[in-house]
Amino acid sequence: MAASPPSHANGIVEAGVRELQAAMQAGDMSSRGLVRSYLARIEAFDRSGPRVNSVIELNPDAAAIARERDLERRAGKVRGPLHGIPVLLKDNIATADRMQTTAGSIALIDVKPPRDAFIVTRLRDAGAVILGKTNLSEWANFRSTRSTSGWSSRGGLTKNPYALDRNTSGSSSGSAAAIAASFATVAVGTETDGSIISPSSINGLVGVKPTLGLVSRDGIVPIAQSQDTAGPMARTVTDAAVLLSVLAASDPRDPATAQASARARDYTLFLQRDGLKGKRLGVVRSHFGGRNDLVSAVIEQSLQVLKAQGAILVDLPELPNESKYEETELAVLYYEFKAGMASYLAEFAPGSALKSLDDIIAFNERNRERVLPFFGQEHMVKAAGKGDLKTQEYLDALASNHRYSREEGIDKALQENKLDALVTPSGTPAWLTDFVRGDNSGDSFTSPAAVAGYPHVTVPAGFVTGLPCGISFVGGAWSEPQLFAMAYAFEQATKARRAPAFAKTAK
Repeated sequence: MAASPPSHANGIVEAGVRELQAAMQAGDMSSRGLVRSYLARIEAFDRSGPRVNSVIELNPDAAAIARERDLERRAGKVRGPLHGIPVLLKDNIATADRMQTTAGSIALIDVKPPRDAFIVTRLRDAGAVILGKTNLSEWANFRSTRSTSGWSSRGGLTKNPYALDRNTSGSSSGSAAAIAASFATVAVGTETDGSIISPSSINGLVGVKPTLGLVSRDGIVPIAQSQDTAGPMARTVTDAAVLLSVLAASDPRDPATAQASARARDYTLFLQRDGLKGKRLGVVRSHFGGRNDLVSAVIEQSLQVLKAQGAILVDLPELPNESKYEETELAVLYYEFKAGMASYLAEFAPGSALKSLDDIIAFNERNRERVLPFFGQEHMVKAAGKGDLKTQEYLDALASNHRYSREEGIDKALQENKLDALVTPSGTPAWLTDFVRGDNSGDSFTSPAAVAGYPHVTVPAGFVTGLPCGISFVGGAWSEPQLFAMAYAFEQATKARRAPAFAKTAK
């Protein structure tokens, strides 16, 4: 039988940023009371009851911070759009507080970052209350070729709140499950290829993977500098727009963000009900059908909604040159993972015995029973064997990735067909969690935007046997304003999202 929320937490289920801000401004709610309600819901559903297991650690100072935000509000000081709003962070985002930053690995327990990640500073300056950290696929799912998403040696397994025997996808597994289950208002996830979009789609959320360089990667445990980005995970397009408006900014420590402040916007200004009117959308047909046939049927209905909202649909048999970076993408990730991990450890784990990827691999072997009980570390071993970022193989692979994903990929499709965005199913519904065989994720449309560094937004589109599925909007670099307009118009026309009921299995 599906669980029911405790009565004292009913007011926060599905509540959004604007609704909660209005209640706090009117004096009907306080940030401290909001924190208490979320903590009660986490206790009832994450730690007890269905035991979703999405929150890896709670901030012991959250109530005190919320009280400070309440006092500031009473004094007439509102820091920003997230003032008093509880936010969860993926546990690969550094915080210099009493919480850990471990990427889900026991190797980084008690290794204290010397400072907050840049985006954490942005959140605190905007008045957010960091409620806690969320579980993730260990090392952001770049450890094994046969991993089970949502599992980490520190946090264990996160369950899908729509069907507890199903997977959350990853690597932002805990962020997705927690926001789907209303354990906080919004969360920050990270993506290299699919780690925001896939868990958001599978957990009935709006997920935004921004243009590379719009959001700083400073203080985030890395995989690949050419693809990594943080981004919003939320129950509504509005909440995602509010959160990205706070996160987006140039950071001197991250050269990739040089254009961010000039490109950043208040994305809530683009939330238009007629945001699809006159838009030309390319429907990438190669990502319909096959193992995605049930999802494809839902997205076909979504296409009719797009047309009814004034969009012009253009069928594309396939995205140009999409297959030409399948292998070179992984090669680039190996090189960049090795270099990026050493840099992160030097700056954010200065007191640790871990100095390199080789050290992490050795730690995992020494702690095999706790770290490697279900799957290995093949990706890490292959990455450790690569050279530095001056190696010609790396330089050639990176150039090829950018050529075929950008000017001869997404840009080519958009320009030749005079398109505003591409549209496809975001991916398959949640699969059964299986530690023996690993993930069974099927087809998705995450790689083109991930490799290109272009923005990608997924929005809830409907359900397949009680499991959520999403529709993807992908655009060219810095096209977040247009994507938000289209995503919002679709969301308002469909209202497809439903809260999870913590069912034991899909029906």
